[in-house]
Amino acid sequence: MVRTAVLASGTGTNLQAILDAAKSAGPFEVVLVLTDVDGCGALARSQAQGVPTEIVTWESCGGDRSLFTLSITRILQAYDVELVALAGFMRILTSEIIEAFPHAVLNTHPALLPAFRGAHAVEQALEYGVRVTGVTIHLIDEEVDHGPIVAQMAVDVLSEDNAASLRARLQEVEHQLFPQVLADWADGLYRVEGRRVIRLPAPGLSS
Repeated sequence: MVRTAVLASGTGTNLQAILDAAKSAGPFEVVLVLTDVDGCGALARSQAQGVPTEIVTWESCGGDRSLFTLSITRILQAYDVELVALAGFMRILTSEIIEAFPHAVLNTHPALLPAFRGAHAVEQALEYGVRVTGVTIHLIDEEVDHGPIVAQMAVDVLSEDNAASLRARLQEVEHQLFPQVLADWADGLYRVEGRRVIRLPAPGLSS
């Protein structure tokens, strides 16, 4: 079982999907949920399932991004974490975490990267009038929503969509895709070659 930490800042719906997958039959176990927001929904969800939790607030680090990242990284190392999932974690992290966990920090983003990077991807998709958007799971790097793409799934944009309805359908896809990618990653079914992430065939399947 691959020791996995989930970082989350909000209501924790992606976290819940990951917790459910890990509990059912996943090759990974969630050994820590870390948040930067005391009292958020993600914290309540993890505590309800008896998962250890830690809180590192932006304010406690004096608004220093490097210190904030280093504080988180040290906690992850103390829990012997092997895989890190950013599930609605709304702070940008610095290279310290990448150096400590190379090719092991995965993020979910509600767009088909490289389109619509940043915090307003859903609104931008509607503004530009695209017919298809989607969800991307990617490795993080030093830039925002820029790291190597691991997996993507498309979502149609409907004529009647608004930000709330489109975001809800994107979240449904995230809840399926992110836990599956984590499971496959823990099973060793991905190989990183530069900026390319190659999906390997599952054991017993022909390539």
